[in-house]
Order: sequence, then C-alpha cells, then structure tokens
Amino acid sequence: MKKSNYLLMAMVLLLSVFPARIIAAEPPLIIIENPKDVPFEVQAMYKRLKEIKAMDKSNLNSIQKKELRKEIKTIKAELRTTNNGVYLSIGAIIIIILLLILIL
Repeated sequence: MKKSNYLLMAMVLLLSVFPARIIAAEPPLIIIENPKDVPFEVQAMYKRLKEIKAMDKSNLNSIQKKELRKEIKTIKAELRTTNNGVYLSIGAIIIIILLLILIL
C-alpha cells in the first residue's frame, strides 16, 4: 500500500476513536465604528439593546423582566442571522482535507 493510504487510515482511526469535543460559545456582539455601513434595521436593534441595558430593572415585576429577556434573545438571534457568513463544521473541514489528500 502507498504511504498516503496508511496516513488516511490512521487519520480515520484517530478521528473515530478519539472524538473531539467542542463547546460552542456565544460570540460577543460586534459594534461597528462606522454606522454608514450598517443597515438601519440593525442600527435600531443595537439601539434597543443599549436602551434595555441602561434600564433600571429593579422596579419591574417578574413578567416584565421575562418579556425583556425574550426580546433580548430574539434581537440577538436576528442579529446573528444578518451576518451572511459561510460556516463550515470541523467535520466538513476534515472531509475537505481528506479529499484533497486523495486527489493529490
């Protein structure tokens, strides 16, 4: 067998025996310096998040606090979807690397 076949077999064996555990962390919100580049809707969402953060929540009851938490979660979820990025999982990256090794 060729050396590349042994390398491929070893990589598959290592990846199947010792699975990698990855803990996803919530990325911090990125504040852009130049507001001209940001759409108006996104600016409004950031402004609302700042208003909520500056609020005095000590005089709110539990129902109002719960509603604020829900609003914050929905705003953050909408902000995450506006990034328009391409995301690759680690499994997809490994498959791409293995395909490149086999092709070359």
